[in-house]
Amino acid sequence: MNARLYRVILPVRDVNVAARFYGAIFADPGRRISPGRHYFDCGGTILACLDPARDGEEVEFRPNPEWVYFAVADLEAALAAVRAAGGRPPPGDIHGEPAFEIVTRPWGERSFYAQDPFGNPICFVDQKTLFTGE
Repeated sequence: MNARLYRVILPVRDVNVAARFYGAIFADPGRRISPGRHYFDCGGTILACLDPARDGEEVEFRPNPEWVYFAVADLEAALAAVRAAGGRPPPGDIHGEPAFEIVTRPWGERSFYAQDPFGNPICFVDQKTLFTGE
C-alpha cells in the first residue's frame, strides 16, 4: 500500500488565535473550514487547527504530546516570525541544546524548537539540511 500523510491536527483552545498565529508564521491566512477548524496547506499536508468546543464537541483540551516539524526555506525568518507571533520556548533544552535558538543538530539539521500559544510543540528545520534517515 502506498500512503501519504495528508492532515495533522493541532488541538487549540481558540481557533481565532491559532489562525492569527499560524497565518503570521506562514504568511498565509489559511481557510476556516467550520466554526472550530482552520486549515493551512503545508506543502500538500494540511495543518488543521481544531478547537473542538467551538465545533460543539465535548473534549478535554490537551496539547499534542509530540513535535510537529515544518521544513522552511528561511530558518532565520521563521524564528523571527514565531517570536513575533507569540511563540514561546519549550521548557528545558532539546537534545542538550537551547530550544528557542537556531542550532545545528548532531545529525546535521539546522533547526529551532518552540511552542505555539496552546503549548503544542513545534519545530522548524532548514529545508536544505533535512535528515530523512538516508
